[in-house]
Amino acid sequence: MAQLERVGLRHKAEVRPATLSGGQQQRVAIARAVAMSPQVMFFDEATSALDPELVKGILALIADLGADGMTMVVVTHEMGFAKSSADEVVFMDHGQVVETGPPGQLFESARTDRLRRFLSQML
Repeated sequence: MAQLERVGLRHKAEVRPATLSGGQQQRVAIARAVAMSPQVMFFDEATSALDPELVKGILALIADLGADGMTMVVVTHEMGFAKSSADEVVFMDHGQVVETGPPGQLFESARTDRLRRFLSQML
């Protein structure tokens, strides 16, 4: 119940998962994972298929977990979130690491043409 409270869904504790919205289902999944007290959490496109308002809520929840000291690996196309929240960014293309470094370095001084092209389309 504490984890449902944390993700803002304590009031939905008795509701069947299939009746929850996509964003609520994502938050329940995060609460379920956090309840296991993991050392590391992995998020693979946690905001895909969500509308923009729900995306903001999920990203805020992930940022809160990071602020609380949770170690996370986050796969995302949300570049603003990666820039503001990450300690380290890895840019991959077709399964290959193209560039890695702190967000300031990658977003402000990309070393590869591939990353510069990507960023010019995303930011």
